[in-house]
Amino acid sequence: MNKNIALKIVLFIFFAIVGFLILVPFYAITIASFKPGADLIRNGLNLNFDLSAMSFNNFVFLFTGDHAYFTWFFNSVLLTIVQVTLTLFVSATVAYGFSAYEFKGKNLLFICVLLIMMVPFEILLLPLYTLTNNIGLMNSYSAIVLPGIASAATIFFFRQYLRGIPKEIISAGRVDGASEYGIYLKLILPVMKPSFAAMAILNGMNSWNNFLWPFMVLSSGSKFTLPIGLKTLLTPYGNNYDLLIVGSFFSIVPIFILFIAFQKYFIDGMTAGAVKG
Repeated sequence: MNKNIALKIVLFIFFAIVGFLILVPFYAITIASFKPGADLIRNGLNLNFDLSAMSFNNFVFLFTGDHAYFTWFFNSVLLTIVQVTLTLFVSATVAYGFSAYEFKGKNLLFICVLLIMMVPFEILLLPLYTLTNNIGLMNSYSAIVLPGIASAATIFFFRQYLRGIPKEIISAGRVDGASEYGIYLKLILPVMKPSFAAMAILNGMNSWNNFLWPFMVLSSGSKFTLPIGLKTLLTPYGNNYDLLIVGSFFSIVPIFILFIAFQKYFIDGMTAGAVKG
């Protein structure tokens, strides 16, 4: 057997196993969303497909019941859209500055960006909380959005991607009389679509699933994001598993839509961003 064919078979089997392991939790939560919460309490999250115990009652309760689920849901949607949009634009602008211009201290500043990537968020939690409290941003979405709009990892990715774009594009724009802002907005940003798609998905997932920092700064139930809202369903006095499990299942939908919307560019963006250097 040809070695290349054997390698392809091994890789196919490996990725098939990985894909199966990734899909198992999605299968489990899908099945659980059609079962009553009492079944989850008794048997836990399992792979047992019992058609007689399944119904649409949880979904009916989700869309017609008296709860704040969709308030949390739309809070998360709004926050994710705003945060991802600002993060992509600000980070791309910073990365463009690192890639297109030469200035004093450029390498030192970029090293600082790399160092920030190595600092766990938990180390920054206390000073960031103190700063947020001192400037009066507690219990506001600004406290969630502002600390992350210049993402070090996103800046690094965009900078690597931009290094693969010929600088002749910038020179040609200057020769044609375009302003620096015009070059960036009309010539560079359209070329960066694949990288924007990749980072939109990754930053969107991070923002949508973010729990710790919003939990620290938000205190009003009407402002809770979906992860915090779902956590409130589990209390020492009672657990609403019926809403929790179907709500968790429904929370996957926006991320799935986000990936479908940008999948055309996702692989190109990740590959290009990984190899440019």
